[in-house]
Amino acid sequence: MRSTQQFSVTLPNEMAAQVRAKVASGEYASESEVIRDGLRALQARDRAVDNWLRNEVLPSYDAYRADPERGLSLDEVKAGLAARHKRATARG
Repeated sequence: MRSTQQFSVTLPNEMAAQVRAKVASGEYASESEVIRDGLRALQARDRAVDNWLRNEVLPSYDAYRADPERGLSLDEVKAGLAARHKRATARG
């Protein structure tokens, strides 16, 4: 049984040019390798988002649900972000 399957893919001209440039530079041996590497990067990003949701977002949400007093109002969030931005821009 084959371990690969052939697809026909249509890309915008800019993306097609990027794929061809990767192959022309020698970074990849074929267009298929470029696409496979892009899909592996997409899978890694999806895993990272899933891990973030599972390990950070859900526990924070559960903690908030258990004790809503831990939450911040919209005004508190805005003030905190403004202060953080001010500090970051002051550092230059």
